[in-house]
Amino acid sequence: MGSEEVLAVRAHQLAKRYRRRWALRGCSLSLPQNRVVALVGHNGAGKSTLMGLIAGLLKPTEGEIEVFGRRPSGTGAPVEVAYVAQQKPLYPGLTVAESLRFAARMNTRWDQDYAERLIRAAEVPLDGKVGKLSGGQRTRVALVLALGKRPGLLMLDEPLAELDPLAREATMRTLQEESRQHGIGVLLSSHVLEELGTVCDHLVLLGNGRVRLDGSVADLVAGHRVLRGDGQPPVAPGEIIDSSRSGHEQVLLTKRSGPVAAPGWREHTPRLNDIALAYMRNNDDDNAEVAA
Repeated sequence: MGSEEVLAVRAHQLAKRYRRRWALRGCSLSLPQNRVVALVGHNGAGKSTLMGLIAGLLKPTEGEIEVFGRRPSGTGAPVEVAYVAQQKPLYPGLTVAESLRFAARMNTRWDQDYAERLIRAAEVPLDGKVGKLSGGQRTRVALVLALGKRPGLLMLDEPLAELDPLAREATMRTLQEESRQHGIGVLLSSHVLEELGTVCDHLVLLGNGRVRLDGSVADLVAGHRVLRGDGQPPVAPGEIIDSSRSGHEQVLLTKRSGPVAAPGWREHTPRLNDIALAYMRNNDDDNAEVAA
């Protein structure tokens, strides 16, 4: 990461313990502002805990965290941060219009015209009761309530879980457009890796409460390769992140170093999904790659 890039979040040796269990340990990362960041990892990797610490809803056990240059209080979200938890807390008895008016009373930075425009674009009825909406429509309402605050950083925990494929595509497109047009940083925690790879430009991957990957998508893709072939692998064992078989071939995800000249082996550019899955399968801290 370039030294001139403005950071939304900086964490150093961040740790959170629940009784005897460490949810995060030694977590250091830098999240750039005005980017769409994918936060991925297996269940229990520490994703929700990290988001709670960034949102100021949890206090760290150890280490430091800064959000827009200030330390979160641990008792509430900074005004620049909007957080949509996985449960999407909404009032089912209110209409969508009433939900927007309630949000206007609770948030000093609220933009009513902007929120109504987003609701209309999502084709959610303003007079519809929240409790009667579909899961996908409730997700869109929760997203609008967060964006209407005009945050500097929008955090979404599993926002795609209740959406059908078309709604997922529309939601991701909305997030990408709002980030680009209004300079909003977006942090997305999700298991839907394929969709994340189409819109995210930065990846943070957690494993066992630690940061395994932290860097721009472009740098991570440039720093890895897929090798397909058979026989003795043409790279050193320490460069191999993951190994599998497809038919009669070995498929390796490796760190990129020099050219591969071994006969019978072909080199391909990996997808973000390939890289993330390889590190999730091979949960070894020695292979961690954290951006400077």
